[in-house]
Amino acid sequence: MKAHSGFESTRPGLGIWGWLALAVLIFIADQYTKTLILGHYQLGDATRITEFFNIVRAHNTGAAFSFLAGASGWQRWFFTGIGVAAAVFIVWMLRAHAGQKLFCFALACILGGAIGNVVDRLMHGYVVDFLDFHWAGSHFPAFNLADSAITLGAICLVLDEIRRMRRKR
Repeated sequence: MKAHSGFESTRPGLGIWGWLALAVLIFIADQYTKTLILGHYQLGDATRITEFFNIVRAHNTGAAFSFLAGASGWQRWFFTGIGVAAAVFIVWMLRAHAGQKLFCFALACILGGAIGNVVDRLMHGYVVDFLDFHWAGSHFPAFNLADSAITLGAICLVLDEIRRMRRKR
């Protein structure tokens, strides 16, 4: 009988195809919402939804929080390359650990979001952002569904590691 490391689930997971399907669903939702924004908003347009939330059209040529957005253009290909490399690595990890539910859920979220932003960079040269949260005149940097999925995935990776470490004790 195989020893249980505490990292693997004892119940069967979705398998790699289920996790890839989740990533594809995230990608489709991300691209659909961005297509709606591109079709209905001009750059800089905004619609107030609540006192703390707007829908806007923003273009981000950088990474998270517009990191390197002011660079001369090389960052488009740099961040595209990082996204593609991350996607390949994540697919490999999903294949190797398909039964680890929380871990693979996290990776599928990150994969779907990363591919969504890579497609934006390839098609437009920038990432389309549209979710604008603000409070007392301060705005959090605009983001999109891909960014939300990546963030959710990162949180789940941390939770998975915390759970793994607790089981190890």
